[in-house]
Amino acid sequence: MPIARLTKSRVDDIAASNRDTIYWDEGLPGFGLRVKTTGVKSFVVQYRNRQTGRSKRKTLGRYGPTMSLQAARDLARSLLADVIRGEDPVANAQAVRRSPDVFELAKLYMTEHAIPKKRQGSVRNDQSMLDGYILPKLGKLRVVEVSNQDIQKLHNQMRQTPYQANRTLALLSKMFELSVRWGMRSDNPARGVEKLPEEKRDRWLSDEELSRLLAALAEHPNKVAADAIRLQLLTGARIGEVLTAKWTDFDIERGVWTKPSHHTKQKRREHLPLSSASCELLRRIREARAAKSAWLFPGRSPEHPYKDLKAFWRSVTQAADLKDYRIHDNRHTHASHLVSSGLSLPIVGRLLGHTNPSTTQRYAHLADDPLRHAAEIIGNKIKERDTEL
Repeated sequence: MPIARLTKSRVDDIAASNRDTIYWDEGLPGFGLRVKTTGVKSFVVQYRNRQTGRSKRKTLGRYGPTMSLQAARDLARSLLADVIRGEDPVANAQAVRRSPDVFELAKLYMTEHAIPKKRQGSVRNDQSMLDGYILPKLGKLRVVEVSNQDIQKLHNQMRQTPYQANRTLALLSKMFELSVRWGMRSDNPARGVEKLPEEKRDRWLSDEELSRLLAALAEHPNKVAADAIRLQLLTGARIGEVLTAKWTDFDIERGVWTKPSHHTKQKRREHLPLSSASCELLRRIREARAAKSAWLFPGRSPEHPYKDLKAFWRSVTQAADLKDYRIHDNRHTHASHLVSSGLSLPIVGRLLGHTNPSTTQRYAHLADDPLRHAAEIIGNKIKERDTEL
């Protein structure tokens, strides 16, 4: 094989012969230019594995707009330095080609982590984020090839929906954390990507709006769904907890709802005291249809719970003229009316099942209402007696 000083002009001038030829660079041993009989020119690097003693050759890329001589020489230097440190670039490349892609990681994540360990609603959300955002962009990449820049780019593309973007980032971080545990790669490429700022929703119903909602529930023909919303308003529970509730979870005589750990967000059993109004609602439901199903709110089949309230909720909020009011906001309505009535934030937090006090802190400004009312009492007394006011 000829040895030559490879320069850009020399590389451009070398013509094809009647057989494939490699021209080795005299300035960087192991680096060369392969010229095929067709005239195609590619850069190669050749080295000897330090453990096995076997000679190996790796193609760096085709000469042209995508790979210049200087870029190829820099890459060759880097790979040859890896060889000196005991690595094998060819074996590494083969390992990458054999490694799982993100499609495979997603499937493993769902079967080994999400489905066995998360609530059904969370599993559905994860699958939705995978199908809608992650797999279309990253699915074909090998797990070891995904970079921090890839994650950052996907996150930036979702900046118009910051809440969804941050949930997707959290899912990616968990998937790649597991990929490290499962030996697919050595680091988590999602680490260090900053969350987008989110504006927390502070939407709850005034007394007048609450009256309109209750009136719409009373008039709606779907009594099962209407009762589910009533129980949510009375207890502040998550709608998923309401729809998956069974009669065995309730002790109506004692006024206690025991939520199983696999139905709660915090994955722990919760004992929620029930108001007399909640117990009255439960007795009415029990008298009307308890014998038909083990579920408090059965679906079309009594063997399964009610699953989807989207169409029902849309019709109810339209009838009540409640714009931009989600079914989850019923929890905010429950909490805000308790706090503004004088209950402490820790008590309200416990009723809502919050483990972090900061979660309940969003209602802190409402706690001023009963204090302001108390301050007005003495203020009015002074005002009545002070002619300067």
